[in-house]
Amino acid sequence: METVTAADAGRQEFVAALREFTKRKCGTREQRLALTDGGRLTHSQPLHQEVADLGWVGCALPEAYGGGGGSATDACHLVEELAYGQAPLYGLAVALVSASVVERFGTESQKQDILTSVCRGELLATAISEPDTGSDAASLRCRAELRGGNYVINGQKTWISCAHLASRILVLCRTGQGEDQHSGITMLDVPADAPGVTVRPIPTLGGDEVNDVYFTDVVVPADRVIGEVGGAWRQMMSCLNTDRLMCGTMFLGRARRTFDDALEYVRQREQFGRPIGSFQAIRHRMADLATELECCRLLVYDLASKLDEDPNRQVPREASMVKLKVTETAKRLAIEGMQLLGGAGYTKEHDMERHLRESVAGTVYAGTSEIQREIIGRSYGL
Repeated sequence: METVTAADAGRQEFVAALREFTKRKCGTREQRLALTDGGRLTHSQPLHQEVADLGWVGCALPEAYGGGGGSATDACHLVEELAYGQAPLYGLAVALVSASVVERFGTESQKQDILTSVCRGELLATAISEPDTGSDAASLRCRAELRGGNYVINGQKTWISCAHLASRILVLCRTGQGEDQHSGITMLDVPADAPGVTVRPIPTLGGDEVNDVYFTDVVVPADRVIGEVGGAWRQMMSCLNTDRLMCGTMFLGRARRTFDDALEYVRQREQFGRPIGSFQAIRHRMADLATELECCRLLVYDLASKLDEDPNRQVPREASMVKLKVTETAKRLAIEGMQLLGGAGYTKEHDMERHLRESVAGTVYAGTSEIQREIIGRSYGL
């Protein structure tokens, strides 16, 4: 007989509470449209604040900063269930990934300031990519010059998730030159409303989620450096485990919802006198998709358990596998779901078209599928 530990029981209760919350707050299409301005917004700050007030946003952050002191597995349950429930909270996962950098490399004063604000419900973003430096992010040219006791930032960042909603942005800047392009990069904590910061949303298929951010003579005190001057690249690389895990977890929740929506449809839709799900072609199709989905779940929570055992453990192969497999599966599920629903899936009256628009981006941001395959292949010495 399998023994249920206190931790397992607590997580089951947590998941149940999350499901009840999303069902109550955004369980109908009408509720979701109201929360997202007709589907334009990907993040509802009022809803995010409710989640923060319940103590859930900081469930995996240390208690000393207002968090719940939980684990990576707890954070995965939070992100997965909110995504499954279609809660418009895209900024939550972004904030958690950004907070993980501060938790690992920030000073005690920075942690008290930044992590406490995240637990209270403020959003935190990270700015890395630039117009000419996407996958080749280390070639960034946004500069920060030290003048007296301040850094002065000039440059542009692009594709910055939730910068239009964040209270502060962790910006990777070129502060010097080293032996290679990875040296001389520093992370600065920049208030989003600082003079000289301009945020311009980029319209996307998914709605308002990413932005161009311009820095014009933005003055930041030197004590806002996160971690080591010139060592931000190493810091970011060490936090990619969290980034790719959170991305994979979010799309696991979305993929589960896509599958369940398709399953409900093929059970109910009748043609030739019986439900279309009873036809072998569709039944086998659903069986394959369910198997792929279970593989994704196992990958996500296996990586989470590894990080629970050792948060500093470097698992680039496993993290890239999670990001690659889950986002590609989510996209495949949405395309298959559209085909299974036929004309109904193409209409705005059904969520399938939204699933498709959201899933397409997953294989691109946070490192494209091609980049993930490169990392996995190189981990085998290829």
